[in-house]
Amino acid sequence: MFSFFTTNEANEALPDVIKKYEYALAKQNEVKKLEQQLQMSVSTTNSFEEYVTLKQQLNSAITKFYEAVEILESTGVVVKSIEQGLLDFPSKRFDDEVWLCWKYGETEIKFWHEKDSGFMGRKPIEVSDESLV
Repeated sequence: MFSFFTTNEANEALPDVIKKYEYALAKQNEVKKLEQQLQMSVSTTNSFEEYVTLKQQLNSAITKFYEAVEILESTGVVVKSIEQGLLDFPSKRFDDEVWLCWKYGETEIKFWHEKDSGFMGRKPIEVSDESLV
């Protein structure tokens, strides 16, 4: 279910979001590893059996990755980049829809940006900024 986050709500959700993000990242890393193994298999072996087995493992890993992303986004966040660790929480500033922005490694939500500006347009959340929902 969709909802807007206040800064406090986003920070309260963050520990769970981080765990789910790390799980999705691990699943993505499994996909990358299997893709590399599959590439090696194509160029180094003539065995269809090995190729087909790796291909099936890759298909399963991709499914698990997308399931992990779905679980992560079910928290209400939007994944902007798994690789860069960028997640956004929908929020409002006055009557405008904005994103509360989080990057992997940050311990709390400290930035926001407008809908169309992205990570490079991040602005710090002021301690007294009650304009965010």
